Amino acid sequence: MRRHELSDQEWDLLAPLIPRAVTGRPRVDDRQVINGMIYKIRTGLPWRDLPDRYGPWQTVYTRFRRYALSGVFAQALQQIQAQADAAGDIDWLVQIDSTIVRAHQHAAANRPKKGTRQPDEPDDHALGRSRGGLTTKIHLACDGRGRPLALLITPGQRHDVIYAQPLLECIRVPRLGPGRPRCRPDHVIADKAYSSRALRAYLRKRGIGHTIPEKADQQRHRHNRGRQGGRPPSFDRETYRRRNTVERCFNRLKHFRGVATRYDKTVTSYEAAVSLASFLLWARSV
Repeated sequence: MRRHELSDQEWDLLAPLIPRAVTGRPRVDDRQVINGMIYKIRTGLPWRDLPDRYGPWQTVYTRFRRYALSGVFAQALQQIQAQADAAGDIDWLVQIDSTIVRAHQHAAANRPKKGTRQPDEPDDHALGRSRGGLTTKIHLACDGRGRPLALLITPGQRHDVIYAQPLLECIRVPRLGPGRPRCRPDHVIADKAYSSRALRAYLRKRGIGHTIPEKADQQRHRHNRGRQGGRPPSFDRETYRRRNTVERCFNRLKHFRGVATRYDKTVTSYEAAVSLASFLLWARSV
């Protein structure tokens, strides 16, 4: 096993989820191709510069795009979450946050003409104009051990609280046996960017406890209204100390240079890269 390649344990977890062709020409070994994908995402090099030991770069890229469009890596991430949940290994004290990712010029050079929109691909490809240039934002929910449970990719200028509810609704950990997927955390921790009445009402409606600090202007507005302002939301400082877990999760994800900087032109490919990196974080923790 070379550096940045799958161990035997990681391959045993991923191999049953890889689609296999029944007929046709003999294909390049699946493990060799997956190792090429991981090497590319880990180092951030162009597809054409992949080492020859992973086979033709066109084969690795074509299969990566096929897996990205069919959601293979997202399914693999859900499957390893299901195995961890069945073993009681998931801490359902969930933290949510987002991080900005700078888009490389190779990713930004993808302005489609009108009427040429790709299926299942937004017109903006999740590229937004921020102060630092073209950026993408990763919205992430992780468990109490700092492993990704759900993610959303949006343009970089979008506000965090807008996607808090869609992000939480993306949490779906399947059961290995009968039963519906688990979608409801025990508790949610978030920073001040997520302080809003709508989000707090949504969490109360679902019976989810939450620890979100109140913004200073919201506190002043509530005090100025007197009795009509209502009671301040509960806030547990000791629980909030665990919010840095999601920051450490982002730190580990950004060890993959293909995640820390977006080189992919389409959001489908970039989301597949983040899902594959998230799968590896899980595989190395179980």
